[in-house]
Amino acid sequence: MGTKEKQSVSQTKRDWENNTLKETLDKSPERRERFITTSSRPIARIYTPIDIADFNYEEHLGFPGQYPYTRGVYPTMYRGRLWTMRMFSGFGTAEQTNTRFRYLLEQGQTGLSVAFHLPTIQGYDSDDPMSKGEIGVCGVAVDSLADMEILFSHIPLNKVTTSMTINAPAAVLLCFYIAAAEKQGVSSTQIGGTIQNDILKEYQAQKTWIFPPDPSMRIITDILQFCTKKVPRWNTISISGYHIREAGATAVQEVAFTLANGLAYVQAGVDAGLKVDDFAPRLSFFFDSHLDLFEEIAKFRVARRVWAREIQDRFKAKNPRSYLLRFHTQTAGVSLTAQQPENNIVRTTIEALAAILGGTQSLHTNSMDEAWALPTEKAATIALRTQQILAHESGVANTIDPLGGSYFIEALTNEMEEETYRYFDRIEKLGGVVEAIKKGFFQREISDSAFRFQREIEEKERIIVGVNEYVTDDQLEIPVLKIDPEVERTQLARLQKTRKTRNNQKVDQLLGQLQRAAEGTDNLLPHILAAVREYATVGEICNALRDVYGEYQEPIIF
Repeated sequence: MGTKEKQSVSQTKRDWENNTLKETLDKSPERRERFITTSSRPIARIYTPIDIADFNYEEHLGFPGQYPYTRGVYPTMYRGRLWTMRMFSGFGTAEQTNTRFRYLLEQGQTGLSVAFHLPTIQGYDSDDPMSKGEIGVCGVAVDSLADMEILFSHIPLNKVTTSMTINAPAAVLLCFYIAAAEKQGVSSTQIGGTIQNDILKEYQAQKTWIFPPDPSMRIITDILQFCTKKVPRWNTISISGYHIREAGATAVQEVAFTLANGLAYVQAGVDAGLKVDDFAPRLSFFFDSHLDLFEEIAKFRVARRVWAREIQDRFKAKNPRSYLLRFHTQTAGVSLTAQQPENNIVRTTIEALAAILGGTQSLHTNSMDEAWALPTEKAATIALRTQQILAHESGVANTIDPLGGSYFIEALTNEMEEETYRYFDRIEKLGGVVEAIKKGFFQREISDSAFRFQREIEEKERIIVGVNEYVTDDQLEIPVLKIDPEVERTQLARLQKTRKTRNNQKVDQLLGQLQRAAEGTDNLLPHILAAVREYATVGEICNALRDVYGEYQEPIIF
C-alpha cells in the first residue's frame, strides 16, 4: 500500500469518525459491553487497509498448497475431498464401543477416534486398585490385545484410519493396534492413523503423565524411528493444543505453546539422528475450535504459516510435505453448558464452521449432552449431522479460504503471529520447552488466562447464554448415557481369563527384556510389540518402565 493511498484512507477514516459516526453515536451510543474475543483480545470498531498496510500477498498469503500455506495445505482443499468426519467415541467395554463405531460408520462417519478410559490413559490395568470405579466410565476399557481385537472386530484396519487419544502409554496402544491388524492379516505398512503421543502438553495442561520428561522424550523418538521404517502411513505425534486451550489458555497461547512443543519434538528427532524430512511429514496437529469465529480462523492460519517457516528456516527441510501443518479439530468441550444443553448444538455449529473456514483436515463435533455425560447415540448423531449439513448444504466447502484478504482477518492473523513469536522468545530464554515446564512457566500462563476468563463471566463482562444471562428455571430432562456396573465385572473377568490362558513365563521373559532395553539404548518399540503379541497388559508394560524411569512428580509452582 503506497504512502499516498495510506494518507487518503486515514483521512477518509477520520472524516467518517468525525461526521457520520459521531452523529450516530450522539443519538445512539454503542452497547456498554466490552468488545473482546474469547481470549479477551480487544476488537476495533472497524478494520481498513491501514491495519494491513505492509501486507504482501505472496509473502503473507500465497496460494493453497504452496508456501507459506496460510490459505490451506492442499491445492484444492474441500473441492477435492471433504475433511474427515472423525467422531471421538469410547465407553464401557470393547464390545459396546465397537457397536458405536460401526453405527457411526454406517451413518457416514469417515474415520474412527478412540477415547480410552482413565486407567488405560494412566497406564493401569482394570484390576489395579487405582482403577476402581473408573472402568469404562469416561472411555473404553483396553487392557490387552484381547480388548483391541474386539474393539476393531469387523472393521477392516486396512480401509479405515484410526486416531487414538493416548499419550504416556502411546507406544503400548500403537503396538496393540499393530498386533490387532496382524490378526486381521493386515501388515503394519498398510495401517493408517494417529496416536496423540504428545507428552509435553500433559505436563503443561492435561496432567496424565507417567514418566518424567526426559525418558518420555526418549520413548517418543523411539516411536519416530520405528514408525519411519515399519509404519510409514502412521502419524506418529498429534501435537495437541486442544488440552492446552481446554485448560484455560488463550488462542495465542494455544498456537504458540503447541508449535513450541512441535518444534521441540522435531529437535529431539534430529538430535536422535533422524533426518527431518524422514519423519516431519508424518507429524500432525490437534487444535481446539472455540466460539469466537474470527479469532479461531486467524489462529489456524497463523499455525500453518509459522510452522512452514520454522521447519524451512530452522531445520532446513527440503521436502515440502515437511512444511505442511495438517490438523484435526475438536469443538470446544469447555464451551458446553449443563444449563440449557440444547444451546450447545448452536455453539458446536459455530465452532465447526470456524474449523472448516480455518482449513481443518478432520473434525470432531461435540454432542449437546457432553456437559452431563458421555454422548448418547442420538446426541452423537446430531453432532455428526451438523458436520454433514455444513459440508453439503452451507456452501462453505465450495471455495478455498473465503475470508482471505479480509482486513479484519489479515490484521488479526498478523497480530497473533507476532504474539506467537514473542512467546517463542520467552520460552527460549527459559531454556526451551522442557526447562520451561520444570519452571512452571506454561502452567502459570494458562492458570492466569483461565482465572481472567472466569472473572469476566462472574462480573458479566462476558455473557454466557443460560449461565449468567437469559437464565430460566425450566429443568430440561435429557437422556444421559450411564455405564452399567456390569461393565466392570465383564472387564475384570476378561482380564483374568487373559492372564490364565497366555504363556505367563514368556510374558515375564519379554517384560524383563523390555526393562533391559529401557536401561540401555535399544529402541523400545520392538520389545513392547513382542510383549503385546503375547498378551502382556498395558499395566504390566508401563510398570516395567516405571521400575526403570520412575514416575513424574509435578513441582509446586503456586
